[in-house]
Amino acid sequence: MFFAASLIAGPAYAKQDKEKPLPPGLHKKAERGQPLPPGWQKKLSKGDVLDDSIYARGRVVVPVGNGGSVTIEVEGTILKLHEKTRKIIEIIEL
Repeated sequence: MFFAASLIAGPAYAKQDKEKPLPPGLHKKAERGQPLPPGWQKKLSKGDVLDDSIYARGRVVVPVGNGGSVTIEVEGTILKLHEKTRKIIEIIEL
């Protein structure tokens, strides 16, 4: 019986979408429009939600496609993300 109960309860413990904000110092710099330090891209990973202040600094490289994805360039890094949620699909460093 315990095994059957654990199978039913299993999905409830699945990982939720991760939304990591930028560290406070990087967030302040991005909001002020100051250049971000080298290596800031390492703070981002696939599945993260891109911070509003970084998204605002981006330049659209590929407009919104059929799947709702958009590709932007931010300080030499190409980010493919869902337009509405800003969830990162892919990170391409130049």
